[in-house]
Amino acid sequence: MDRTLVAVVLAGGTGTRLYPASRSDRPKQFLSLGASSDADGDGEESDSLLSRTVSRVDFADEVVVVTRPEFESGVRDHAPDTTVLTEPEGKDTGPALTYATHHVADAYDDSVVLALPSDHHVRGDFGSVARRGAEVAVETDRLVTFGVEPTRPDTGYGYLEPGEFHGDWADLDSFHEKPDRETAESYVEAGYLWNAGLFAWTPESFLAAARDSRLAPLVAELDRGAPEAGFAAVEPVSVDYAVMEEADDAAVLPATFGWDDLGSWDALDRLLAADDAGNVALGDYLSVDATENVVATDDKHVSLVGVEGLAVVAYDDRVLVVPKADAQRVREAVAELRDDGQF
Repeated sequence: MDRTLVAVVLAGGTGTRLYPASRSDRPKQFLSLGASSDADGDGEESDSLLSRTVSRVDFADEVVVVTRPEFESGVRDHAPDTTVLTEPEGKDTGPALTYATHHVADAYDDSVVLALPSDHHVRGDFGSVARRGAEVAVETDRLVTFGVEPTRPDTGYGYLEPGEFHGDWADLDSFHEKPDRETAESYVEAGYLWNAGLFAWTPESFLAAARDSRLAPLVAELDRGAPEAGFAAVEPVSVDYAVMEEADDAAVLPATFGWDDLGSWDALDRLLAADDAGNVALGDYLSVDATENVVATDDKHVSLVGVEGLAVVAYDDRVLVVPKADAQRVREAVAELRDDGQF
């Protein structure tokens, strides 16, 4: 592939479902959750999710990390050898990737973008699949998304429905939002793939699609060199909603690497080794007649007695206790904390 491969790493979110480890001033991508179990590199325990993501794309010609103003200094600490692009304000992945892709088009001739989140856990050969996705984007002028083969009917992920295959990639027939359990089971049986939030596209193809979407005012202002005005002109929206779901010729490339988005505390069950009672832990803990729990703590000791199926998390001056089955609901607590200025 003759084009310059530019990895665009999204690092502007906070990771609300991983509260209280993740806070307004300490987003998820700066944490080192499960680093010692990471099989895709030589990650030390101190490696953050962001730094491991940047290491994962070492095959790219250039790496651009896009973030919001309040995280800029932290990104420079965790990813010092990258170009840091700061959004005027955080407005979800649609504006962020539009801004970053426009920057790539201006900064690099004959480029192709590989867009990826900064907070995923990946095992196996990520590089070969990512490079192949970029090749498909160049060869077909399509917007390419990567689909992960499900290992379970998970209700916390969106799904991709592949259509006709053309060798190793397929037409993308449709996106499906996070389903209930019964629907998730039917998706897995039908051969749908998890939506991993990974994309590849040429700047020309993406910006053409964005100009025909609700992100059009942002593209117009970026063309004028006025990003602040552009961000002010659009509402927060994901790139899936704004662009990918509206594209007529999107493609999906099935991914062969292991993947988890580390979205909530129950994900540690899948990443860490369990003790004899089925408990997994990051940090110091004691278990007495306690089974199938998740413990995460910074410098505090946690004791579990006679409990089952909980996530118990202690960071700073905060403690969270939630059934693992309700781990997605942590965002509800964060919403109230934010309203009170305590997040």
